[in-house]
Amino acid sequence: MNNLSEKSVENVEYMIEAIKEKLKVLNLGAIKPSHFDEEMYEELKDIYDLVMKKDSFSPNEMQALVEELGNLRKNK
Repeated sequence: MNNLSEKSVENVEYMIEAIKEKLKVLNLGAIKPSHFDEEMYEELKDIYDLVMKKDSFSPNEMQALVEELGNLRKNK
């Protein structure tokens, strides 16, 4: 298990992959760990913690989570 209290590229990758795996949302394929930087780390971890606590999500919840991840993406 990764120590997610540390801000690192590896932990960002781990959390993004875990969120994608848990939600099994096809359009999350467009979300890559490289889209995030350490400034968004706390927000990303909050989403990760929320996703890992729940067993299932309604379509509306999934859409909200995808949108939230999209909002966290760093500017190109």
